[in-house]
Amino acid sequence: MDQFSSLRIGIDGFNLSLPRGTGVATYARNLTYALKFLSHDVDVLYGMDITEKMAPTLREVMFFDRLGGNVQPRSSSPLRPKWWKNTIQDAAGRTAVEVPMTGHVDRRIFVENLPQADRILNVWNLFHRAQAYYRLTGQFLRVNIPDPPAIMHWTYPFPISVNKSLNIYTIHDLVPLRLPTTTADNKKYYYNLIRDICRKQGPICTVSEASRQEINKFFPDSTENTYVAYPSVSDPNKNYTGSEYEKNELHNMFGISAGEYFIFIGALEPKKNIYRLVESFLSYNTSRKLLIVGAAGWKNRPIVRIIKKGVDAGRVVYSDYLPRPVLRFLLKNARALLFPSIAEGFGLPVLEAFQAGIPVMCSAEGGLKEVCGHAALIVDAFDTESIIRGISRMDNDDSLCNSLRA
Repeated sequence: MDQFSSLRIGIDGFNLSLPRGTGVATYARNLTYALKFLSHDVDVLYGMDITEKMAPTLREVMFFDRLGGNVQPRSSSPLRPKWWKNTIQDAAGRTAVEVPMTGHVDRRIFVENLPQADRILNVWNLFHRAQAYYRLTGQFLRVNIPDPPAIMHWTYPFPISVNKSLNIYTIHDLVPLRLPTTTADNKKYYYNLIRDICRKQGPICTVSEASRQEINKFFPDSTENTYVAYPSVSDPNKNYTGSEYEKNELHNMFGISAGEYFIFIGALEPKKNIYRLVESFLSYNTSRKLLIVGAAGWKNRPIVRIIKKGVDAGRVVYSDYLPRPVLRFLLKNARALLFPSIAEGFGLPVLEAFQAGIPVMCSAEGGLKEVCGHAALIVDAFDTESIIRGISRMDNDDSLCNSLRA
């Protein structure tokens, strides 16, 4: 073995700690799978309200309690002494504490969402404290980890660095800067953070060549140290399409039958182009329904209104967050994925649809054309008529659909 055959590598647990998950959570989780497959040791660093003063067993209990979605307390106000104490401690740096995995807590209900890790680490309120400290000082919060990882990979831009580790930051896209009206981010904060990450001259990871070019255009300092690492998806039962009983349940739960619905997966937010998708779908006459699976996002009132219009007409079915096994089942039994997004760094739902073996209609925006190549039907995300034509072809052209199946 050479000197790089086995390393200790850290991954942040910010998105992994969200009860409903995100595309970034999928990215982070699959990254831990890949690293373990390559025989690396993996640390996952969380930011829950767990402290070194807690007994080890209590840390484990609290970890799974928070992972289950119980709300963490808010930080104190600047008018209170505790705020000043926390800020002084932030300036001195924070130290991670290990959360032991003894097996005392029954973790079977978390199997789908847990990363593969050799160590679970935690810094009290890490991500919120780091953002507050950066806003106050313009400095990154420094973290000490006992036996630190050789590499600390931040799967999202955070103003945090681990001492004595090579810190790598993932920038998925620059949608808040390129399409500022489509996100709720604080644009000044986001710009300054990405600028400072680029100025560090350390490795930056992104998820597509399109995103790399976008980052380099906004921040020329990043040109020589930005690398593309395409995300992956995993499905332990990728060839399983469900029993007859499960397909009957599909109809009972959602009022849809296998092959008789289209599916969209993604948060209800402007960049996903859901309004134009539903508008196009309602303008087209088909017996198939449109199933939309996505948690509420921001600036979504018009989106919610048009989805409700489709639901009231009996043509659209909407579901909030669904467990991953249910979502995979729905994906595999759909006629096609409809995904005419106006901005995607990568577009994990497209890759998941390919793995599920269903055809895809999507836009060529961001990294989507790069991901799809000639394996999807491409439409103009800003042209309702183009989307309608795409839906029509997905609906009627069996030969096309068969040729697009992975």
